[in-house]
Amino acid sequence: MKTARVLVAADKFKGSLTAVQVAERVTAGLRRVAPEVQVETLPVADGGDGTVAAAVAAGFERREARVTGPLGDPVTAAYALRDTTAVVEMAEASGLQHLPAGVFAPLTATTYGSGELLLAALEAGARTIVFGVGGSATTDGGAGMLAALGARFLDADGKPLAPGGGGLAGLATADLSGLDARLEKVDLILASDVDNPLTGPKGAPEVYGRQKGATEDDIAVLDAALTHYASVLGPEQAQLPGAGAAGGIGYGALVALGARFRPGIEVMLDVLGFAPALARATLVVTGEGSLDEQTLHGKAPAGVAAAARAAGIEVVAVCGRLALAPEALGRAGIRRAYALTELEPDPAVCMAEAGPLLERAAESIARDFLR
Repeated sequence: MKTARVLVAADKFKGSLTAVQVAERVTAGLRRVAPEVQVETLPVADGGDGTVAAAVAAGFERREARVTGPLGDPVTAAYALRDTTAVVEMAEASGLQHLPAGVFAPLTATTYGSGELLLAALEAGARTIVFGVGGSATTDGGAGMLAALGARFLDADGKPLAPGGGGLAGLATADLSGLDARLEKVDLILASDVDNPLTGPKGAPEVYGRQKGATEDDIAVLDAALTHYASVLGPEQAQLPGAGAAGGIGYGALVALGARFRPGIEVMLDVLGFAPALARATLVVTGEGSLDEQTLHGKAPAGVAAAARAAGIEVVAVCGRLALAPEALGRAGIRRAYALTELEPDPAVCMAEAGPLLERAAESIARDFLR
């Protein structure tokens, strides 16, 4: 009988386990029941927070830079580099994790640090940059990022605009002539798990503004400001898939940096070397903290399952909570899901004890699929 070879390709369990920790716990649980099993781990991400960590786990070198945080204070941000390919995660510079607890700045938070992080990757010799966008604290349309890269945004008096999306309402002139010339020679891939336009009912302020602390009035201000901003830079690109990603930083990358949009999980599977790992597997274990309707729309487990199904390899999933019916899982290519809440119904305990619970779930997978 052929020895089972399991590929563990799961995303993080947000708030409890990193993708690397998920892989370690699943491996431990599988081997407790099936000591002979061969396990290969490939932590994955879909372009949001955790993307750099996944690249480092796959063999990229971790680099750090001091950049401007979303509130204007210095922060340390990481990116990943292998040869001339860099993985840059905007959340590392401009993410919600850099805001103090309970503090938001929906009108003034800036992506300037994300531009500085891209500059650091250019300085390191990157010629291909995977720009993962998600988890942002910002809704400035990428104006801060572009300013860090050499663009100038001026008001009617010829003065630079204040940081943040709110100030874009006063934009009179956008001068992109000073953008770093090296950007023209770089393949910039906008990697995101969302395909929203910049503005409107499905735009960045309306769909994502509230999680960044925006009131209903703030959302109206931001939508109008971004609409004006796009009228100056290029309204056509504002409707492109991904323009509304990460508070509109996708738009800035598309309209001014020549970026091309690809679903984040597809890009990351390519970058991480998923295809050869999949070819060696007889079973794939994927997952994330919550398997729900959002999972089916570009999240990591759906991308992993789709690729495995195309290769004819069976997939099971692990998760903290499961909010998908078996039929929906089946349509996504997932044979069965193992939720931690089935072992521990108290969500708080589930989060606190996620590691040991995940090992128990993996033991069940081994009994069900490896025996």
